[in-house]
Amino acid sequence: MTQPILALDFASPEEVSSFLKQFHEPLFVKVGMEYYLQNGPQVISKLKEDGHSIFLDLKLHDIPTTVHKAMKGLARLGVDLVNVHAAGGVEMMKAAKEGLAEGATDEIPKLIAVTQLTSTNEEQMKREQLIPVALDQSVLHYAKLTKQAGLDGVVCSVHEAALLRESIGETFFKVTPGIRLAGGVAHDQNRIATPLQAKEAGSTHIVVGRAITGASNPLESYHQIVTEWESI
Repeated sequence: MTQPILALDFASPEEVSSFLKQFHEPLFVKVGMEYYLQNGPQVISKLKEDGHSIFLDLKLHDIPTTVHKAMKGLARLGVDLVNVHAAGGVEMMKAAKEGLAEGATDEIPKLIAVTQLTSTNEEQMKREQLIPVALDQSVLHYAKLTKQAGLDGVVCSVHEAALLRESIGETFFKVTPGIRLAGGVAHDQNRIATPLQAKEAGSTHIVVGRAITGASNPLESYHQIVTEWESI
């Protein structure tokens, strides 16, 4: 079973180092824009030295040539998973995949695309993005484009995971953020779920941030989430 992906939503290497000292095992961690852009690619090297698997969450979205070149460079870091925005289109996603293949010195990182952010609700999507369909249909449309482009899967909420499993299949990655333990605070996420709900819906990977990093006992919270995630 794939480990929960632990979001390192910190600003400095000191904060990350202090936090990870609580764990005595290799983790699957997510490095996002806050940490990566403020500290640079050396943070990836340190995490790799410590044996962690890495999801580099930069959500690239630009013209195909630019994304191709960026992914070619990111592939050299040796991360395990990277992403783009599906809204960039099929040609951009294909270019991202080609860039990864050209830049990888070992195993090619898996590549997924963001459909709709879990902070986006349907009313907001319709008003601000001028997308007239239901939110789950927008997610499904982006997922089908992602599959067409040859990527490994998508980022979606748990609430669309079952639909994608039925429409695209079990093995297509459904990476679901917004994971909370029962009774947990939603923060700025509109579409949240528990690890068990994610598993039952068909998520292949879960991303957990503040439910662990903001907990009074992060290690205990992590193991609670692992136990629930692996319970079926």
